[in-house]
Amino acid sequence: MSDTPKVDSSNTDQFRSWDGGSGAFWTERAQRFDQGISGYHGELLNAADIQQDSLVLDIGCGSGQVTRDAARIAHEGSALGVDLSSTLLDLARTLAVKDQLYNATFVQADAQVHDFGESRFDIAVGRHGTMFFGDRQAAFANIARAIRPGGRFVQLTWQALDRNESISTFRTIASGGRELPPPPPEAPTPFSLSDPDRVRQLLRGAGFVDIEMTGLTIPMYYGRDVDDAFDFIANHFASAFGQLDDESRALDTLRGNIADHLTDRGVLYGAAHWLVQARRT
Repeated sequence: MSDTPKVDSSNTDQFRSWDGGSGAFWTERAQRFDQGISGYHGELLNAADIQQDSLVLDIGCGSGQVTRDAARIAHEGSALGVDLSSTLLDLARTLAVKDQLYNATFVQADAQVHDFGESRFDIAVGRHGTMFFGDRQAAFANIARAIRPGGRFVQLTWQALDRNESISTFRTIASGGRELPPPPPEAPTPFSLSDPDRVRQLLRGAGFVDIEMTGLTIPMYYGRDVDDAFDFIANHFASAFGQLDDESRALDTLRGNIADHLTDRGVLYGAAHWLVQARRT
């Protein structure tokens, strides 16, 4: 979109990142992300229980796989995907047109403050798209306003860092083997919604009830072979590796660790997520 979206001051750093370098990185690797999370994708869609006439809101839609699949199911309804990244949204629109999904639309917006309208949607979904808000309480309240009474909000979020082998391993290797403190629980990181008590408190405060959190432990895919996975992971953590005195040694360690995780289905690492379901009052 040519117009700069309204962004809450607490989300300006996220906007700068996702409409900049992070967005460009994931746009180039959108298929890899969809492949990596593929074991969880069906679980999210099944829990959403989208109907043929549903109106669906996809929070943090990225390149739009969830939005497009929701639009396929809701062929008499519609699906709206929102994200901060203009490059990811451009790709999402291109893919939707390619698939002739004209009931899938995309808007560059900060879901914490964007005016979606009152009680407009039957279902809101988020696949790794709800952990990065500067004010998650305000964001969930705004999303709740957009959902009709009795409508549902379904999210896929990371469990704690120590439950996710891949990120914890890559983080340690990229720091030169040093033990790093866990990310602050209030910071906008992938793990900001890893504490079930915190998630329930946020959702109740936003007006949701019947909150369910189901633990899912499905390996994540990082590449077809060692070289493929190494290229992806080394680029993802390039800034951290670049700060090391012995970068080449750390990269060798990474390559060896990846080789240890090579299976007949590609490079797989253990992962743990929460499938979060709630209903708006």
